[in-house]
Amino acid sequence: MIKLFLTDVDGCLTDGGMYYSAEGEVMKRFCVYDGMGMVLLRLAGIKCGILTSETTDIVASRAKKLKLDYLYMGVGAQNRMSKLDAAKEICNEMNISLDEVCYVGDDINDLDLLGAVGLAACPNSALPVVKALPGILVLSHNGGDGAIRELCDRILEEKL
Repeated sequence: MIKLFLTDVDGCLTDGGMYYSAEGEVMKRFCVYDGMGMVLLRLAGIKCGILTSETTDIVASRAKKLKLDYLYMGVGAQNRMSKLDAAKEICNEMNISLDEVCYVGDDINDLDLLGAVGLAACPNSALPVVKALPGILVLSHNGGDGAIRELCDRILEEKL
């Protein structure tokens, strides 16, 4: 049974695009349905969090708005801590195993964690190498367009 839901941001909670204003301000598009899915998980007693290699006010604001339990920015890729290390840290804090974790990722820096959790999933728009991971659940929606909500609803309906 899933006790912790974690997701990457770019390509999962967003469409992977970065939008720049004429003044150079960076913007991201988030899907409200995905946010509500995570709220519903939290109401059902499932802790939720974000693991991302970026460190941005945009992601911090989104996590705060959704009242997420965990936010790890600056993890994965070339950063000090891998996403797998971050997930293990959270699991230790919660006294659960990685088998009780669902993680959604879409790129190569997500592969280690996707291969270690009880429920690994990716948006339909994920890279082919991610979609080819044994046992991964490939969602029908793209990142930033309802993929997270699709998975949240499935977890709640099927009591995964």
